[in-house]
Order: sequence, then structure tokens, then C-alpha cells
Amino acid sequence: MMIHVFPSGPLCSLRRALLMWLLPVFVLVGGASAGVAYWSYNQMVSTFMDNQMEVLAESLLVQGPDIMVPDLSAEQVHEWGSYVVQVFDADGSLKKNSWPGVGVALQPTGGFHELRAANTPWHVYTTAVKDAGKAHRVQVLQSAEFRQHLAAGRAWTAIAPVIVLLPLATLILWWVVAMVSRAVGDIARQAAAQDEHSIAELPLDRVPREIVPLVVSFNSLLKRLSKAFATQRRFVQDAAHELRTPITAVSLQLENLRGDFAAGAPAQRFAQLEAGVQRAQRLVDQLLRLSRQEALPETTRSPVNVHEVLHGSINTLIALADQRGIDLGLEGSGERAEPAMLSCSSGDLRSVVDNMIENALRYSPEGAVVDVRVTNTQGKLAIEVADTGPGIPPELMERVFDRFFRVPGTDVRGSGLGLAIAQAAAQRCGMRITLRNRDDRSGLIARVETL
Repeated sequence: MMIHVFPSGPLCSLRRALLMWLLPVFVLVGGASAGVAYWSYNQMVSTFMDNQMEVLAESLLVQGPDIMVPDLSAEQVHEWGSYVVQVFDADGSLKKNSWPGVGVALQPTGGFHELRAANTPWHVYTTAVKDAGKAHRVQVLQSAEFRQHLAAGRAWTAIAPVIVLLPLATLILWWVVAMVSRAVGDIARQAAAQDEHSIAELPLDRVPREIVPLVVSFNSLLKRLSKAFATQRRFVQDAAHELRTPITAVSLQLENLRGDFAAGAPAQRFAQLEAGVQRAQRLVDQLLRLSRQEALPETTRSPVNVHEVLHGSINTLIALADQRGIDLGLEGSGERAEPAMLSCSSGDLRSVVDNMIENALRYSPEGAVVDVRVTNTQGKLAIEVADTGPGIPPELMERVFDRFFRVPGTDVRGSGLGLAIAQAAAQRCGMRITLRNRDDRSGLIARVETL
């Protein structure tokens, strides 16, 4: 049978589990200590005071019936626990009494008795009958409630440190668990900071000994994962390099053969073949670009003028816009526009902008409008590219950043790598790309903004 130390559920708290198990133990130990202390002090008090009562009674008995007994008050009897002395004649009549309010008669047998008189419990010691009909007898009484209060007070004195230490031990336990949780949290943050570009083993310093095997196992997994990513990058790079040469050769041969085809069906088939080769060449180029980005994830950042990068990208892509009759423009780019500076690699920023604008041009219909604008709200720089294309279904917004994923039903030729390349470049710039469909009409707004 397996005992589950931690509560079941999707998430379990180490602090809560330890407190749930240890607090009842602390309370149980405290209660047991209180019970044992009360019992032991009760026995000790009873034994000590019984001996005193017996010695007092026997010593008074030896002194004779004419002994003097002091008068006691109710406070002395009940609050201080003073002994009440009663002297009886041989016939059992009360001769002397140190506190008349006791109201207890002579007990027929000697020894200790527990009785109740006037709603007050009494502990009584009565001397034995030595010479019936001649000898007097002495009876000593003490408040049983005083005995109980005295034992409880002594027990409370013994368990008070336990009661004080209980919340202190709880706070110490909470602090220790918090320290362990902080160490585990540091490991979790270091693990969360890992990505396919910077996979490193987690350090074992300041890791609790019990968690070391878990971290070692995780490091072993990270090693295998790093090797898998490296193998993937090498494969993509090698495959792209191997494909680039024959595709380039085919493109050159097609260029040489273009003039050998007459107009009509042969020329149309040749144009289709040439478009397919160009598409393959574009795919290889994107694969090479992607492999280079993954091989060199760290780039040097420097101040970059965002407007200059946008102008350069638009000038490069204006031919594609003219070919499709699309109005491509940059809003707020006049002479009075304030320069927008960004600490980034100009190559990475250019890669992001090129992919965003090119996607907008390719997916917008002929004669459409593509607007590019720069915003700076509360120190947060952003670049937006708004097109008038079909947009993207909301459920596919996140998937379009996956490699080789293309929205089903589109007839635009592409490889599905553009947004993946752009997102990786944006992350190196400390930015992120978000997509949303337009509210005023059909179309998509691609936005890259600083984090």
C-alpha cells in the first residue's frame, strides 16, 4: 500500500504539504506534553501534600487533645491551600476546628478520603482509631480544587515553552520551505530561459541535495536536446547548400533556353517551369538564412534609425508593389517626422520589416493598399504593416509562426518560413511580432513592438 505524502491534484504546494503533515504532529506533541505534564505534576503534588497532611495529623495527635489550632480564612483555605485541622473527642464530637466553614464530619476509618461538602471537593486525611473510647482523633483537610489548580499551573509552566515554540517552529519551517522553494524557483527560471539557441546545463551549486538527481536528469535531457537541435541545424544547412548548386545550375540553363521556345503553349509551360524553379530557389535561400540565424543567434546591437530601415525595405519591394498595382506607403515619414531609434542589429530589423511588408504585398489583391507606420506610445516603439488581404482565421494566428506552415486555401506561393525567420530576428532585437485581423475591413495588421 502506497501512502501519498503530497495531496493529489494538478498542482501541489510543498509548503502546504509540509504544514499539513507537521502542524498536526506539533499540536499532537504539544497536547501529549500537556497531558503528561499535568499527570506527572498532579502525582507529585498529591504525593508531597499527602505526606505533609499525614505528618501534620500524626504530630498533632501526639500533642494531645488540648492543642491550639490557628483560625483560617476562606481565602487561606481556597486560594492558598492551607490545611484545615479538626480535632475530635473519642466519641466523635468536634472539639476544635481551624475553619468552621468546612462542614465535614469525622470519617469512620483512617487514611485518605475524597469527599464533597457544600459543593466543594475535599481531600481528607483521618488518623486511625488507636484506643476506641479513649483516644482523640485528628482530621486534616485540603481543598481538592486548589490541588487541581496547582497541578495545572505547574503543568502550564512546563508546556508554556512548547506552546511558544509551536508558532516559532512553524515560522522557521515556513522560512526553510521558502528557501528551498526559492532554490527550486531559480532552477525553474534558469530552465525557462533556455531556448533552441542557448541550451546550457543548469548549475548544481546551491541546489538542495534531494533535488540534485532531478537537476542532473534534466541536464542530461538538455544535452540530448542540444544535440538534436544541432543535428537539425546541420541537416538544414547541409541540405540547403547541396540544393543551392543544382538549382542555380537549372536556373542558368532555363535562362539560356528562354529564347528557344515559341509563343503559345510551349512558352506557357516554360514559364510554369521557371516559376517552380524560382520558388525552389527562394525556399533554399530562406533555409540558408534560417540556418545562419540559428548558427549565430547573438548579434551586436547598435542604435538604428527605424525610418531609414523602412525606406530601404520599401525601395527594395516597390517593384513587387508596382507589379501588382499595390499602393505601398510609409505614414508620417516626412521631413518633420521625429527619428525613431532602436537598439538592434540593422540586419535583423531589416529581415523583420522585409518579411512583414513582402507578406502584405503577396497576400493583398491587386490594386490594394498597404500602409506602413511607426508608433511610439509611452516609450514603446512599434512598427505596423496593414494590408487589405483576406486576413487569417483566429484559430490559426499562432500557427502561422511555425516553420513550413501555410494557411489552408491560399493560392499564394510561399514556403511557410517567412514569419518564422521574422519572429526569430525580432526576438534577437528584443521585440515580438503580433498579428490581428482588421476591424474596419478585411485585412491583417502585422505589428512588431519592443518588449
